[in-house]
Amino acid sequence: MSLYQTQKLLYQLNKDVQMQQSFLADHEAILNDFKLTQEERDALANKDIGLLYILGVNGQILMHFAAMCGLAWPEYIQAMRDALEVHGNVRTGLYVTTDGKGAV
Repeated sequence: MSLYQTQKLLYQLNKDVQMQQSFLADHEAILNDFKLTQEERDALANKDIGLLYILGVNGQILMHFAAMCGLAWPEYIQAMRDALEVHGNVRTGLYVTTDGKGAV
């Protein structure tokens, strides 16, 4: 998994309004600039906050992307909870879990 590349992309999106507009208009053009797995590409293209959380994206980075995608705070939290039910534990990164309950 290329967690670093995923987080780098999200960090840049969080900081660059022009990049945000480009991503929202044509996400493929932005995604092609980063070395991502197909699962990461799909999660980003589909704005799947929950799966990005499971893939290990840091919550401080992810919450800004969620807001950019129009999710309110309760929806952001629920997306992570729902993803734990669907995909299982966080796989890597800061929030990796081994108890089956997740970090939320």
